[in-house]
Amino acid sequence: MTVSIPLAPPSGAALAQNNWPRLLADVGGTNARFALELSPGQIDCIDVLPCAGYPTLAAALQAYLVSPTPLAAGRVRHAAIAIANPVMGDLVRMTNHHWEFSIEALRQECGFDTLLVENDFSALARALPYLDAGQKGQKGQKRQVGGGTARAHGAIGLLGAGTGLGVSGLVPCGQGWSALRSEGGHVTFSPANDTEIAILRFAWDRFEHVSAERLLSGAGLELIYSALARHTGQQDNALAAAEITRRALANDCALCDQVIDVFCGMLGTVAGNLAVTLGAQGGIYIGGGIVPRLGARFDASPFRSRFEQKGRFVAYLAQVPTFVITADYPAFLGVSAILAETLAARQGAGQASEALPSTPAC
Repeated sequence: MTVSIPLAPPSGAALAQNNWPRLLADVGGTNARFALELSPGQIDCIDVLPCAGYPTLAAALQAYLVSPTPLAAGRVRHAAIAIANPVMGDLVRMTNHHWEFSIEALRQECGFDTLLVENDFSALARALPYLDAGQKGQKGQKRQVGGGTARAHGAIGLLGAGTGLGVSGLVPCGQGWSALRSEGGHVTFSPANDTEIAILRFAWDRFEHVSAERLLSGAGLELIYSALARHTGQQDNALAAAEITRRALANDCALCDQVIDVFCGMLGTVAGNLAVTLGAQGGIYIGGGIVPRLGARFDASPFRSRFEQKGRFVAYLAQVPTFVITADYPAFLGVSAILAETLAARQGAGQASEALPSTPAC
């Protein structure tokens, strides 16, 4: 599979480097997605491997690299991985999966010259300026939900529910952007109505701390379902998140439909919190594995009304647009940009040092 991505034109120096193909990866708690960037903006050889099928990230990565198509593309010298976890140093321990690894040891084990590891939502945030809405009648890479108009060079917020709840943002920095390394999904959940208070009380019976991620995630859908079943006196069938979503979209289950409404309302409140916290006049983007699958059901949900429901700040938030990311593999675009900048900066530094006069030894 080939994905062409409209990146900014690389410099002549970057093009002159013989550093293709490059490995790009997006590692979540459930799946690890791999691809090769064969030339600037040409992303191919995409494969998705289940995390549960491999004992380590190195095992999954090497299984991808020795598969026929990537193997035929030639040696990979440079790689960048977006991972659903904070990256604070060399040692990475995943929050929602058992994998842990040393970045340097992984680099050596795989034979890379360069290995960058970045938080997945920080990487996804770097992709946001490149997403387009598409031409009329064509699928774009984002879809607006509700009103508002993005202000040029305004801060941008990002959140997305999947295995966990990722949060990041972009703030203007000179002529470009700086991505925030946030763990905002772990803020304390704040209920907005009596039903959500009942759900919170249900969750308190199970967890000492109830974060936004406890409810705005795949496991959160299941928790909301069980909580609403008790709250409304219905049978708890212990449905999995995928089945809850399927039944809601098929109109097969009123309780499942209520779960989706509650989930989207909660997400709207958290998105509104992020918007006022960042002053996100450039908009709020919704990614992750859950919302894009809801399609028009999300557009008709309480999300946007709850997003704007901020008392004296209703008018402020009404001007902030919200977008659902519809691109298939948007994180690849972000890690590609990060890796390209790192390699270009490294080459630029090398050229600068060669140009300096030699310094006599003391």
